[in-house]
Amino acid sequence: MGRTLYEKVWDAHAIVEGHGGQTLLHVGRHLVHDGSMHAFEFLHERGLKVRRPDQAFATPDHGVSTLVHRIEAIADAEQRRVVQLLARNTRAAGIVHFSLEDPRQGIVHVVGPEQGITQPGLVIVCGDSHTSTHGALGALAFGAGASEITHVLATQTTWQRRSKTMRIAVDGALPEGVTAKDVILAIIARVGANGAAGHVIEYAGTTIRAMSIEERLTVCNMSIEAGARAGMIAPDETTFAYLAGRPYAPAGAAWDEALAYWRTLPSDADARFDAEVSLDATALAPMVTWGNSPEDACPVTGTVPDPAAEADPERRAYLRRTLDYMGLAPGMALTDIAVDQVFIGSCTNARLEDLRAAARVARRGRAKVPVLVSPGSTQVKLAAEKEGLDRVFRAAGFEWRESGCSMCVAMNGDVVPAGKRCASTSNRNFVGRQGKGSRTHLLSPAMAAAAALTGRITDVRTL
Repeated sequence: MGRTLYEKVWDAHAIVEGHGGQTLLHVGRHLVHDGSMHAFEFLHERGLKVRRPDQAFATPDHGVSTLVHRIEAIADAEQRRVVQLLARNTRAAGIVHFSLEDPRQGIVHVVGPEQGITQPGLVIVCGDSHTSTHGALGALAFGAGASEITHVLATQTTWQRRSKTMRIAVDGALPEGVTAKDVILAIIARVGANGAAGHVIEYAGTTIRAMSIEERLTVCNMSIEAGARAGMIAPDETTFAYLAGRPYAPAGAAWDEALAYWRTLPSDADARFDAEVSLDATALAPMVTWGNSPEDACPVTGTVPDPAAEADPERRAYLRRTLDYMGLAPGMALTDIAVDQVFIGSCTNARLEDLRAAARVARRGRAKVPVLVSPGSTQVKLAAEKEGLDRVFRAAGFEWRESGCSMCVAMNGDVVPAGKRCASTSNRNFVGRQGKGSRTHLLSPAMAAAAALTGRITDVRTL
């Protein structure tokens, strides 16, 4: 029987079978950010050293200020200390550190692919749930807690339990105005927030194959929101062209050797998956969330659900709580929802293609509400400014910031006030995610820009 992409990468990194069905895996890349301080503390307490500093890469992102990239600009004393600790810990260990002053700094899940650190066939670990992003290049990438990260730092290995496999095939040409963000929101709405629990998803089909790497990164980024352990896309010519010449990608003879191996990774034709899901891309529309889970999503042409129409009592109670928190009325059109502000950024949608899409819409008018745009990395920021996108945003009344996690996590000074509603390109709309009492609607960069120009949820196709 043939093997899936996931099984091939797993088998190549398996060292030994342990008790309880766990396997010790070699870690090819360890990505570190400012939230990794506890793992370093545990390491120091035990008198251990970093096993393979050459396979670890660090960048501050969660707690950094997007107003200006300086330590003293971080208003919160604890976040400032955390960013300083990252510099101290990585310097002591000999780990490459893309500091605030480094032009390679950015959100860890943007920097990895951008620098060629993320590569097909690797096992990649990071202390962040959205590490699944890196699977877009054919890597097995997942988040880990502080104790697991300590183990990775000390041994360059991690104990993991083998997951089931799920293939989600998306076929057909995307309609006008429909993006990768809409695809993944439609997938999560279809399978549910726990629909892929215990599985690693492989995204396949003609729609996925036609996507750029940046679009694939968006899809894999939100795999965790469907409950999956990871999301993966088999490497192809698009992958290889993207990686060629990047700073940490193989070069010369090593590139030829790597390329030969990468070509063996796609799932075999007779590989079997534990679950199969299919979507017709031609039937999709721009998506927007109305509730407090990414699965609470529907086409922008839709309406807020009515709890009274729900037969299941638990679901009915959930809908009532959610609509009360979100300040929405049953049956109201999504396009009747007014927003107080807009956020364009995060590891989901802050790459150059995302900013271009938002700028195309921003050119059509001027913002009616405050808009914050935070590029995914300093490299993205520089590239956007070279194209003049920053001038487009400013002309439309959008605020142009530095790179960082920004308003996605609301732990860096960028927050949505209590009771306020934000149209956001980020990945989570949980209660309080963007600030205590905040209300979040997830959508694509183009849809976010449309909401900025109109002051309400708007079908970008009407613009």
